[in-house]
Amino acid sequence: MASEDADDNVHGDTGGRDGTAPAQGAGGSSAAGAAGAEPLDPKIAAAVAAAEAAGPSQGGTVRIDSWIWAVRLVKTRSLGAAACRGGHVHVNDERVKPAYSVRVGDEVRLRHEGRDRVVIVKRLIRKRVGAPVAVQCYVDNSPPPPPRESVAPAGLRDRGAGRPTKRDRRELERLRGLGGTGGVGGIGGPGGPSPGGLLGPGGRPRSH
Repeated sequence: MASEDADDNVHGDTGGRDGTAPAQGAGGSSAAGAAGAEPLDPKIAAAVAAAEAAGPSQGGTVRIDSWIWAVRLVKTRSLGAAACRGGHVHVNDERVKPAYSVRVGDEVRLRHEGRDRVVIVKRLIRKRVGAPVAVQCYVDNSPPPPPRESVAPAGLRDRGAGRPTKRDRRELERLRGLGGTGGVGGIGGPGGPSPGGLLGPGGRPRSH
């Protein structure tokens, strides 16, 4: 597995900071130096090595639902399994089940919480690790997250603004599209024309 990781490090500089070589040996370190990557913090390197040692043996595999949980792409194992069953996880462009065996070099695509994640597997781990260690287990090719809405949805009041007045309620209902005939802004409603302006004596329509 060490040789596979070293090869992946050589071609994995597109994912940003690699810095994974110190945990793999002198060969990986020279590759990282050639790529101009920053050296990995010794504590993180030790944690990466420990997580990898606790993973599968040489030639072993890891379930995809366990792996995406271990590297913190999902919050729980059950969410990882549910994402697989729901068709939101693809490995090498193929929809996979929770028990699918992921390998080093596989491309994993995950749709979760409104965001698309695209990662290349660098290390196989089974136990959940911290974020600094998790990012050393894959190359992140994910698109940037969508920007947050800068404008609040219509009809929402700021927290602490107190109870709305009658005028506030009319404005809220107007923004929500509730103003129609017979309601707010309609005939007989607050702010709308009075029935007397349209009806003559006895309730008959006024002629124009």
